[in-house]
Amino acid sequence: MENWKRNLMVCWFGVLATSAGLSQLTPILPLYIDQLGIHNFQDIERWSGIAYGITFIFMAVFSPLWGQAADKYGRKPMLLRASLGMAVVLTAMGFVQNIYQLVGLRLLQGTIAGFYSASITLIATQTPREHSGWALGTLSTGAVAGMLLGPLLGGYLAEIMGIRSVFFAIGALLLIAFAASLLFVQEEFTPPHKEALSFNKVWQLIPNPTVIVAMFVTTLILQLALMSIQPIITVYIAQLSTNTSHVALVSGMVFAATGLSSILAAPGLGKLADKIGPQKVMLAALIMAGISFIPQAFVQSSWELMGLRFLTGIATAGLLPAINCLVKNSTPDEIAGLVFGYNQCAQFLGSFLGSVLGGVVAATFGIHYVFFFTSVLLLLNATWVYKTVYSSKAACS
Repeated sequence: MENWKRNLMVCWFGVLATSAGLSQLTPILPLYIDQLGIHNFQDIERWSGIAYGITFIFMAVFSPLWGQAADKYGRKPMLLRASLGMAVVLTAMGFVQNIYQLVGLRLLQGTIAGFYSASITLIATQTPREHSGWALGTLSTGAVAGMLLGPLLGGYLAEIMGIRSVFFAIGALLLIAFAASLLFVQEEFTPPHKEALSFNKVWQLIPNPTVIVAMFVTTLILQLALMSIQPIITVYIAQLSTNTSHVALVSGMVFAATGLSSILAAPGLGKLADKIGPQKVMLAALIMAGISFIPQAFVQSSWELMGLRFLTGIATAGLLPAINCLVKNSTPDEIAGLVFGYNQCAQFLGSFLGSVLGGVVAATFGIHYVFFFTSVLLLLNATWVYKTVYSSKAACS
């Protein structure tokens, strides 16, 4: 097997494990905080928000730093650092005795994470150009699968073995990812620069900075659009349902519909990007995603919402691989880690802003306006991409 294919398989598993590690707290966090001695409902909500959000904030801060380290020391060392570090931190979360220890470890988790960004850089720089869209699309399915698997695994293990067992299980998965990366990932790396480059120097090395800025903004908008719906889905489904006894189950199915369609569509859309160009796939996906949010505001049943979310997942599945392809095409390999680190920073900021703005818009104007707001953002982004990226020779080359 060719090295890039083997590396892709190992990175896919590692991305799945790390994504599951980030998302496994979703169904159990309030319960765990209650076990740690916080019993007031409002206090539980406040600490849940802090413990969940602080990881993404610190991931946004540290992603460019780890990307720069990947350019200096190699991508494989970053895979090993992130997987082993997260294995230790996630396992330690199973032993905490108070909320401050939990929040501190969630902060540390955000500081040392970065397996996905290192994997993107490794796969983007090692994969033959004619297969890069397919490879990056396949890699993205690991992230989506992990985001789906994490809450399911977390809820199931908490039910049958207790909440603390969830952290031990994810820690074990990450330890396996570390071992697989150590034994099977192959990288021939020679540092292109002996000294760290200044920001101005890095910017000068990028042939078309406008394309890179457009990709950063598109990544942020995409993640903001996905996360803006997260806080309100359960409430929205409760409004649509005559029988509220299965709201949690139906909400889980609606969440899963988006992820499932993304997993199914991402490799094919990545391969399509290899054939016709990532900028064409990106523009079509942005328009489709923007349009798909509008009818979600007018649905009359949970099943209609589920079908539309499935279509949204197909559209968004084409975006991240196309973005990563365009970043790769517009970035010299010597600074690829740093640039992909900045793109990951935009993604994590989008996750944080989306979850906050979704709740604010819903509370201020009503749930339906969240879908309108998200649709407008995506369609405006599509217009900008058309003007700055679609016609760019650098992006299409």
